[in-house]
Amino acid sequence: MTREKAINKKTHIAAEDFSVYYGEHEAVRKINLAIPEREVTAIIGPSGCGKSTFLRAINRMNDLIPGCHSKGKLIFEGRNIYGKDVDVAALRSCIGMVFQKPNPFPKSIYDNVAYGPRLHSKLSRSELDEIVEKSLTAAALWDEVKDRLNRNALGLSGGQAQRLCLARALAVKPKILLMDEPTSALDPKATARIEELIVKLRGSYTIAIVTHNMQQAARVSDVTAFFYEGDLVEFEATDQLFTRPKEKQTEDYITGRFG
Repeated sequence: MTREKAINKKTHIAAEDFSVYYGEHEAVRKINLAIPEREVTAIIGPSGCGKSTFLRAINRMNDLIPGCHSKGKLIFEGRNIYGKDVDVAALRSCIGMVFQKPNPFPKSIYDNVAYGPRLHSKLSRSELDEIVEKSLTAAALWDEVKDRLNRNALGLSGGQAQRLCLARALAVKPKILLMDEPTSALDPKATARIEELIVKLRGSYTIAIVTHNMQQAARVSDVTAFFYEGDLVEFEATDQLFTRPKEKQTEDYITGRFG
């Protein structure tokens, strides 16, 4: 197995013998993985291999699942995010997440983006206006919605709604963005827009994306982790993993022999 030391970059999130359990079932098994800072990490593998479970563990979304618990460490900025003294709400403001299906709140476009900043800080209307505009601009949505910010966000198209969810995540100024199959519910044109945004945001944020689409992983990521049945099989620079994989399991998966 290729270990995290194979990738010589500054680490932002480090998994150290990290496991996740659903009851007694070990869904993620003693993962050692160093997610590099301000780059895009793709996590690939067949359904049920633990990739989304691992992603959700990074901002403790699995805490919401009864019977789910972890062992080992996930180190973020020198601290184990599963330490007893960790403020989970503060952690989630640093580590934003975009889900598989767009999930705008049944509020105005403006209030969707302003929701997080209002929750975490007392801000004036002009400060909120600036945050909303900057976040929607970063998500390549401002020009499309600037004249209808007070309309219900549920009226947006699927691709627009997903970009709104991205803007909502960016509004609280996270350091890390997690994306769990962010384009699986979108058409090819909307998918291309999201991929363009991921590439554009690289360098400003650390991004980890779970995807079933290996072509997407190859297009947008700097490094790729291949999971299989809860194990991390290989973790390498994306171009190397897709053209010169070190593990036969990886080669078999990316060439379509299974999965």
